[in-house]
Amino acid sequence: MKKGNLIIGTLLLCAHFALGQSYNTAVGLRMGTEWGLTLRQRFYKNYAAEMLLQSSLQREETQLTLLGISHKPLLTRRLNFYYGAGFHKGWADQLEVSYEDPWGIDFIAGLELTIGSINLSYDYKPAINLSGGAKTFDSQTGISLRYVIWKRDKYPWEQNSKKKRNKGKGGLFGIFK
Repeated sequence: MKKGNLIIGTLLLCAHFALGQSYNTAVGLRMGTEWGLTLRQRFYKNYAAEMLLQSSLQREETQLTLLGISHKPLLTRRLNFYYGAGFHKGWADQLEVSYEDPWGIDFIAGLELTIGSINLSYDYKPAINLSGGAKTFDSQTGISLRYVIWKRDKYPWEQNSKKKRNKGKGGLFGIFK
């Protein structure tokens, strides 16, 4: 129990100094039950797309996954819970396998923390093969370590929408101008 409290305390302290989802583009490695590359791109407010290119440690298979993700702040905007869904396509790495190349749907949920230019996340990613593959259902867990290559700027439509909401309002609660 003391070890758990220490981990939670450390995460909260790091979250205090973190920049949260303050990036548009981050690229890095995903390590866990599958190993590979990850690229995450924010496209609107708290929504992002992620591409994973992974190789299985359990099967002779490579897989490309595309996910749509929604970020929700926890405690502060600096620590995020995220969830989403998408599709995958796999390829057997050997010529002689007893199954067709898999394709199917994926789901993902995890926690993310960004400190400076380093983005760290832990997630659970179940997948359902609609066709092919060694199994119909597969699940993965992984830790992703990404480097932020483009820090977050507000897109033009985000800046304009905020200006439109506040247009005509001034001062405290619109009372004073």
